[in-house]
Amino acid sequence: MNTVNFKKKEWLTNKKPNLLITSVGRRSYMVKYFKEALGDAGEVHVTNSNALSPAFNYADRATVSPLIYSDDYIPFLMDYISDNHIGALITLFDIDVPILSKARDEFMRAGCFPILPKEQIAKICNDKYKTSLWLNKHGIKTPKTFLSYFDCLEAIENGALSYPIIVKPRWGMGSIGIYKANNQRELQAATTLITGKISNTYLKYESLSEIDNATIFQECLAGQEYGMDIYNDLNGNFRGLSLRKKIAMRSGETDCAQVVPYDSAIKKLAMFISSITKHLGNMDIDLFLTDKEPYILEMNARFGGGYPFSHAAGVNMPSALIAWLRGKEPASSLFEARSFGFYQKDISMIRLNTLE
Repeated sequence: MNTVNFKKKEWLTNKKPNLLITSVGRRSYMVKYFKEALGDAGEVHVTNSNALSPAFNYADRATVSPLIYSDDYIPFLMDYISDNHIGALITLFDIDVPILSKARDEFMRAGCFPILPKEQIAKICNDKYKTSLWLNKHGIKTPKTFLSYFDCLEAIENGALSYPIIVKPRWGMGSIGIYKANNQRELQAATTLITGKISNTYLKYESLSEIDNATIFQECLAGQEYGMDIYNDLNGNFRGLSLRKKIAMRSGETDCAQVVPYDSAIKKLAMFISSITKHLGNMDIDLFLTDKEPYILEMNARFGGGYPFSHAAGVNMPSALIAWLRGKEPASSLFEARSFGFYQKDISMIRLNTLE
């Protein structure tokens, strides 16, 4: 099925073609980007399970949804899509991606195009251990990764691994429960602490199926960490990329970055990842460059917290996505960062428009 043509007729009718962003949270900038891309031709609707969401202030319409793992979540979205002429859907939250991807066919039947990866890719991206295995299978380097405390100790004893060790949740996000262990005592303590973090946060939902294997142990790489956005069209074809050097982090998200040019090796890697994931829209990648060789840490098949740096430097994926949904070909300049340099997120205060 040609996914672009699938939506072309729907988006060109006299009904306003509206976009739904789920799990919008504090991503006010994404709401603004899509509103600018749509103009007067449609509305941006948003949902979140918590009414205290700053992005609600900027949407054309906002509503509180059931929790992602609730049995009512997908039926709620299906009703909302039907009642509000929603023509396309994206999410901004890792946990949401596999849940929504599983319901792709339901959204399509309802006339709503889900800008989401296939369910298999969504599950691989959310599972850091499977990410490592899958990338290695395709010849892409990742940090050495172990699934158990004892396998990690054995690797250290055999000289295959050395301290410090990064210990983190297998299904994790936002730097929740990430520790650097410099010796065996710290390694054991970190393992215990992470188990508690998983049990007491929303990380528990994905971890329940393999709670005894919910922590991973990774080699601590020496090098510079980068973020990379890979841009695919709605048929999963590569269209471009942008690269940024991470300067500072806050709560697991890039706070300051330098948008930089990329070389042919990075482009080759991005094109290969694009071809094996066939993701739609944006793919957010964390990587290390060690002696000029790239190692992939994580893949997020959605707009990540690093996208606004690319956008500020000249990329405009929201406009490209809207163009494709309308059956038009976006300008190639929309996939190119042109204003290289340092960018930082600012902090501002707003009064929330609650739904009470």
